[in-house]
Amino acid sequence: MNKLEIVFATNNANKLKEVQAMLPKHIKILSLKDINCLEEIPETADTLEGNAILKANHVTKNYGYNCFADDTGLEVTSLNNAPGVYSARYAGLENNSEKNMQKLLDNLQGKTDRTAQFRTAICLNLNASQTVFEGVCKGSILSEKQGDAGFGYDPIFRPENHTLSFAAMDMNAKGKISHRGLAIQKLVQHLNEILL
Repeated sequence: MNKLEIVFATNNANKLKEVQAMLPKHIKILSLKDINCLEEIPETADTLEGNAILKANHVTKNYGYNCFADDTGLEVTSLNNAPGVYSARYAGLENNSEKNMQKLLDNLQGKTDRTAQFRTAICLNLNASQTVFEGVCKGSILSEKQGDAGFGYDPIFRPENHTLSFAAMDMNAKGKISHRGLAIQKLVQHLNEILL
């Protein structure tokens, strides 16, 4: 099995740790900091796939690395799939998870349908070809926070057929069923086929 070093276009330390834990040992992740990419990469697309492609292309074009990038959105049925592509900036540009969760809970007050899904799109730029993978995790929004692990909306999202929120789950258990975990599994399968 050949080794692969690849950039994951994120500055989110939690996400880096979570994704590296899901990858086999022969795939080593470099962060944006590792390649000295310190500028803000614009995420101006109106779809998750579009933002993932923008980020991966930025790294490949400007730094010359094989790269993958993800974008994730929480889509709440009774809010017309909001916050969606704006999940990280739902309550403002500062990407404040507490404020985002509070705004979501406020907007769901009085609504009986609390079904939602997390969706992750991953764009892989590898050896001049581009592939997009998707992972979806269906669930519902809790009325109050549960657990203190994870990040983002994890404390208020409970996946289908589970009693715990993402933030109350062990990282490995979450990785097996989460939107990002499912998309990463597809990515790893694809990379393994190439690296054999």
